[in-house]
Amino acid sequence: MSELTVKAEKLDAGDELAAKRAEFVLEGPEGGVYLDGNSLGALPVAVPGRVADVVGRQWGEMRIRSWTESGWWTAPERIGDRIAPLVGAAAGQIVVGDSTSVNVFKALVGAVRLAQESGTGRDEILVDATTFPTDGYIAGSAARMTGCTLRPVEPSEVPGALGERTAAVLLNHVDYRTGRLHDLPSLTAAVHAAGAYAVWDLCHSAGALPVGLDEHGVDLAVGCTYKYLNGGPGSPAYLYVRADLQERFDSPLPGWNSHAEPFGMRSDYTAAEGAVRGRVGTPDILSMLALEAALEVWDGVTVEAVRAKSLALTDFFLECVGTYVPEGRVECLTPLPHEERGSQVALRCADAGPVMQRLIERGVVGDFRHPDVLRFGFTPLYVGFADVERAARVLAEELG
Repeated sequence: MSELTVKAEKLDAGDELAAKRAEFVLEGPEGGVYLDGNSLGALPVAVPGRVADVVGRQWGEMRIRSWTESGWWTAPERIGDRIAPLVGAAAGQIVVGDSTSVNVFKALVGAVRLAQESGTGRDEILVDATTFPTDGYIAGSAARMTGCTLRPVEPSEVPGALGERTAAVLLNHVDYRTGRLHDLPSLTAAVHAAGAYAVWDLCHSAGALPVGLDEHGVDLAVGCTYKYLNGGPGSPAYLYVRADLQERFDSPLPGWNSHAEPFGMRSDYTAAEGAVRGRVGTPDILSMLALEAALEVWDGVTVEAVRAKSLALTDFFLECVGTYVPEGRVECLTPLPHEERGSQVALRCADAGPVMQRLIERGVVGDFRHPDVLRFGFTPLYVGFADVERAARVLAEELG
């Protein structure tokens, strides 16, 4: 037994989150390791039974009565309040529904409209130049719609790029390729100092590390729920609008669900109060209630405990890779300082595609990002230290 195997056993024995592993379905090849929760989280064991009840009883037996008697109508805000503590937000500021892409559009156009209320000539949107492609596509469309110029900027260069023309800034909290954690507090403060509005994409941070939306005065934020929140494939995303901005938030997608009188069927639109005005159309109840069940795994868990284990897992993985993998075969793209690291490790590898395929065939599941990146995500609620040691050892065997 190697020293690192022994160390993994000791770390697992002292893991305060170890019991959470039993709340997930982790069946697979013998000795399998799932390190792709940053793409799709594992299935919580409570979800299948809940979905069966929603389909068989709430829909099958109660039918339309479930909109009121089963709480379907209030689900977007109720589940939003369940997500709120995981991103450092008070209740009443998050609504669940639609996709991340749709919510990015709502948030960014809404931010520009807030900035342009004063008529001060703010006609520029800054967007993270390293962003997930869809965010960039939507930012471009939002710019065309609002008469703004789109300016891609590296996150570290945002403070120097801000000016009197800046209306809004769209940034990712964690870079999806490298796992780099950007400085949300200081970047948000810089955006505000310039008189602009900050929109943050939390897809790769919510459920993995503290965000502090309220503490740091973030204006608007969006995120998916199928990664570290384990809501299931295509589970609904969410939109955060800071409480003091809600009255002024002018969504570019007003729908009957966000109307002050949704069943009044009026031809003129009057926005509802609070987070509700972030809604558009009829909620996707099946996937939304599956998400609600999935979020029960967070009962009794603090984000701080998750962050501590996340850093310990990624530290240990890097230690194992450094010990096992032949020198020169991989290059770590993920920052080593904790304050700059999310909950994934990205390794550059010349033949990354075939290597990842071989890893998956041996039960170590990560993912490949074109052209040469092996990406491993660490979900602290169900990944253990023995998993990490095995993944690094199998990687070394495939690269040896």
